[in-house]
Amino acid sequence: MPSYDTNTTSDELVKDYASLIKGKVVLTTGVSPGGLGAAFVLAIAKAQPALLILAGRDLSKVEKTAAEITSSNPTVKTRNLRVDLESLQSVREAAAEVNSWADVPVIDVIVNNAAVMAVDYALSVDGFERHLASNHLGHFLLTNLVINKVLASKSPRVVFVSSAGHRFNPFRFDDYNFDGGKSYDKFRGYGQSKTANILTAVSLAKKLGGRSLLAFSLHPGVIVKTNLVNHLDLSTAFVGAKAVDYALGNREGFRTELDIKSTERGIATHIYAAFDPNLADHNGSYLLDCHVGNPVTETVKPWAISRIEAEKLWTLSEKLVGQEFNY
Repeated sequence: MPSYDTNTTSDELVKDYASLIKGKVVLTTGVSPGGLGAAFVLAIAKAQPALLILAGRDLSKVEKTAAEITSSNPTVKTRNLRVDLESLQSVREAAAEVNSWADVPVIDVIVNNAAVMAVDYALSVDGFERHLASNHLGHFLLTNLVINKVLASKSPRVVFVSSAGHRFNPFRFDDYNFDGGKSYDKFRGYGQSKTANILTAVSLAKKLGGRSLLAFSLHPGVIVKTNLVNHLDLSTAFVGAKAVDYALGNREGFRTELDIKSTERGIATHIYAAFDPNLADHNGSYLLDCHVGNPVTETVKPWAISRIEAEKLWTLSEKLVGQEFNY
């Protein structure tokens, strides 16, 4: 089998996985032009999936990505879905719409890609810190509400786009809203939500692995040409991140240079997580650079892969969204 690493590109994987992508139905969140989600769906469209469900808050932006897919791959079907992940009501409405599509009985892959990063403190409409609401709770609820269509697939898979930024913070079970902002740091807020993404993949793998579901989380790498960092001044943005790393003793706090990835290298791990045929023995794993992360030698914090933490978060998440999912 081919060996993949940090230099592997999306085109390489689409070529190698073409037969696995062909005919699949894939739902991806966060597909605005210029982001990793858009790059991912445009890349896999070359391999003729059956349907690309494009989910985003701004339908006009989603439509632009859909138009680009149609322009380059006219036979690939797309369907647009409006969802504001910071609103549980919007998530429920989006899930209800998906479940009403009689002509789409199966979703083979969900890629929970949408995110906000290092934003100023604010609460969602439901009263949750924005990173927590958008990056974790919205995806947790959406995935669980449409899970029956995923489980109807012959090869069901759920992917959470996390980040090495999970190193900034474990999950704050007793104070997930940072004491009303009093103890808030925007990188720690981001870190908590990215830890939550990894823990959710761990939970889904444990709860539904017996029904053939594969669930993974991933770090795409440091990519500066993306919508995620458009609101940041890149000349100073990562000073705060480095300070958090330094305070925690993380190796990243002492590095002088970053490995800045191209978009093509970054989304390679999206594609690897969504379609690699050899990951079944690593269900629930956190992936980076197109391989399974090694907690001993790489940035994979123990708080993010603990089954105990995963179960605690699942229970809390059910409470916060107001619905239990008993698998």
